[in-house]
Amino acid sequence: MKICISLGTRPEIIKMSSVIRECARRKLDYFILHTNQHYSKNLDEIFFKELDLPKPKYNLNIGSGTHGEQTGRMLIEIEKVFLKEKPDVVLVQGDTNTVLASALAAAKLHIKVGHVEAGLRSYFREMPEEINRVLADHCSDFLFAPTKNAESILIGEGIPKEKVFVTGNTVVDAVRQNLELAGKKSRILEKLGLDKSGYFLITTHRPENVDKKERLAGILEGLNLVYKRFNLPVIYPIHPRTAKMVETFKLKIPAGTRVVEPVGYLDFLNLERNAKLVLTDSGGIQEEVCILRVPCVTLRGNTERPETLEVGGNILAGADPGKILKSAERMFTKNKKWKNPFGDGRAGERIVEYILRNGKR
Repeated sequence: MKICISLGTRPEIIKMSSVIRECARRKLDYFILHTNQHYSKNLDEIFFKELDLPKPKYNLNIGSGTHGEQTGRMLIEIEKVFLKEKPDVVLVQGDTNTVLASALAAAKLHIKVGHVEAGLRSYFREMPEEINRVLADHCSDFLFAPTKNAESILIGEGIPKEKVFVTGNTVVDAVRQNLELAGKKSRILEKLGLDKSGYFLITTHRPENVDKKERLAGILEGLNLVYKRFNLPVIYPIHPRTAKMVETFKLKIPAGTRVVEPVGYLDFLNLERNAKLVLTDSGGIQEEVCILRVPCVTLRGNTERPETLEVGGNILAGADPGKILKSAERMFTKNKKWKNPFGDGRAGERIVEYILRNGKR
């Protein structure tokens, strides 16, 4: 059996790392296809090297563009690879344009599709990822749901129960496999002169936040209020898209907020683990800090990770400065004894085992 692991962004590389390692451990016939839909090829190459993962067999170098343009280019190039390689199963993870293009290309060629992290829903259709994840789920033959809640959503949408398999979330695998490595290799705290639990960490990248002046300005003012209240530095590894829009909108980074260049995964994991509080609009980061038991304030009005809210590790604040401050105050003194809702760190192992038993064409 031949397996294609198709990915295109750094979060996908991280979350598929345990699946890739399990395929390698079992000496399976597999290959990695990387669309490279992120801005920087160098950053992605660093991720593969940092996580000790094999280089992709195919790197399509698609780059950025409108959703239609990017997805269309991907479909054309991915189909060429599938026609040449003839994989039995294509594995995709998450909700990016790479996921949608890979799932569509495989389904049209009658190649089985396995969707890792199936069944997540924000019920906010303005978010392009929501459309991608719904369509990918309904194109897939194997739906690897991270939680029972995700399984219920899929069955509720009419997907046959026998297609759905609850595995836990591969993000737990990634965090557990790389936490010790981060402790040994990362010197980011020393480099930035930070004390453990002595800073806040923020990330923003979603278009609904950074492409709208009012929302981005609201988030920055929220950081200003948070710094004035707690007098702790706010570390901001700024996404290229966000940096561009701050300049375009002629906004100012508030006092107390330190903008730093994007960092590698191990450095970021170390920043997450040692932060007093994390503010983010990223779904994956909501999961990671929940696993690490670091309180989270989500800069959105919705989340496709409701489990983080249910266990008490996360709160929704949106982009209103006052709500951001109130949410930070509430989470600052939060009891950190919540239970990790995303599984036991063996999701990658379960996914590969399931594919081996059920993936033959």
